[in-house]
Amino acid sequence: MNARSKEITQPARFTKIGADGKPLPADAKEWEVVADSKTGKMWTVETKRVSSHGKAGGAAKKMKAGGFDDWRLPDVEDLFLLADRTRHNPAIDTEYFPDTPSDWFWTSTPYAPVAGYSWDVSFSHGYAHGGRHDHDGFVRAVRGGQ
Repeated sequence: MNARSKEITQPARFTKIGADGKPLPADAKEWEVVADSKTGKMWTVETKRVSSHGKAGGAAKKMKAGGFDDWRLPDVEDLFLLADRTRHNPAIDTEYFPDTPSDWFWTSTPYAPVAGYSWDVSFSHGYAHGGRHDHDGFVRAVRGGQ
């Protein structure tokens, strides 16, 4: 193909999902879930602030977004893939995840070097580290896989 050939467009990574669990157009104004074609997972748009890691798993399980009731706390590998390190404050695609706090989000993955810590992901700058179980953070639930 020469330089004037038609550009090849890549399919969108994310798809908005409505309250009924069905896909919506990219320009939809309201949605509850985002499907990720890269990982095959679905994510809640809504986030919840919790006062400790001990409350994070329960908060994820209580979510009912998109009519689904099998939400869970993501592991660090899943959640870290949502971080967009070409952005900051927040380091995530805000077209699909609006109102994401530039803050720490809990994962289900224990932080091996220190007891009483788990991995968390910062959507301020897009990195992960071990966080103490007794500090507050946010939950974004996932479904699919595992």
